[in-house]
Amino acid sequence: MPITPTPKIWMNGSLVDWDDAKIHVLTHTLHYGTGVFEGIRAYETADGPAVFRLTDHIVRLFNSAKIIGMEIPYTVEELVQATKDTVASTGLPSCYIRPIAYYGYGEMGLNTLPCRTEVAIACWPWGAYLGDDAVEKGVRMKISSWTRHDHNIMPPASKTTGNYVNSSLAKVEALKAGYDEAIMLAPNGLVAECTGENLFCVRNGIILTPPTSAGALEGITQQSVSRIAGDLGFDVRVDNLARSDLYIAEEIFVCGTAAEVSSVNSVDDRAVPCPGPKTKAIAEVYAAAVRGQDARYRDWCELAV
Repeated sequence: MPITPTPKIWMNGSLVDWDDAKIHVLTHTLHYGTGVFEGIRAYETADGPAVFRLTDHIVRLFNSAKIIGMEIPYTVEELVQATKDTVASTGLPSCYIRPIAYYGYGEMGLNTLPCRTEVAIACWPWGAYLGDDAVEKGVRMKISSWTRHDHNIMPPASKTTGNYVNSSLAKVEALKAGYDEAIMLAPNGLVAECTGENLFCVRNGIILTPPTSAGALEGITQQSVSRIAGDLGFDVRVDNLARSDLYIAEEIFVCGTAAEVSSVNSVDDRAVPCPGPKTKAIAEVYAAAVRGQDARYRDWCELAV
C-alpha cells in the first residue's frame, strides 16, 4: 500500500517535518538490518483517537532491543508519550504507527557496540492489510517454501528489521503464485505463523494457535484475540499445528495489527469453511474493542489527545 504523508515524524526527541525525516546512506542499520520496530494502530473513538495497547507495544519494542543487545536511549514512558504526540500532530482520527529504533550513522562494520541508537516514530493512514473484506471473503494462503528462522539463527522473538527479509521473500513468492499470503513453517516442519500475522486454526471445536517455540512472534493482537475468544466462551489453546491440520480445519483466521482479524478461505488450494462462526464472532468483538466500544477492553485504548 502506498504511504500518504502526514505533517510530522518524531525523530530523536523532536517532531520534524515529514520531508525532513532523513537518514544518511551509511546508516548502520540500512546495511546490516540491526533495528527493531513495532506496528501499532490508533482508532477513532468517541473520545478522540486512541492507540490500541500502546504501552504493550512499546514494551515489546524494548524487549526486541534487549534480545539483540540494543540500548534504547529513552524510557518506555517517554516513547509512549512521543507516540501520542506524533498521532496528535497528524490530526487524523485513525492511523497506522511505526516506531523504529536503529543504529545510526558514524560507525560501520558488524560490531554494533560503538553505534549510536536512534529512534523515530511515524504515522499515516492505512487500511486493512489483507483487504477491507478479509473477514467475509477470506484470503488464499499457501505454505511457503521459505522456512521461518530457527531460534539460534535469527531470534524470531525479536521484531528485528533484518528478520523480515524472510517474511518478504515468502510474501512475494505467495503473491507471484496468485495467493494473498504465505504460511511459514518452523525448521521442524510445524506451523509457525504467517509473514506478518499470527494464525489460529479450529479443530474439533477448539481454537489452536502455535507456540512461540515454533517460531511465532508473541503477538499482542494474538493475545487480545485469545482473551476475546475466551470471554466468548470458546476453548482457546496454544499448541503445535502440522500443515495437515490446516487442510482439514473447520475454520482458520489470522490476526495482527495491520491485518486485524482476517478469515482464511483456503490453504494450498484446500478449501476452508469461510467465514467461520467463531471467526466472525471474534472479529466483531475485536472491531468494537479497538474503538473503545466494549467496556471490557477499554483499558486497551490509550487516548492520544
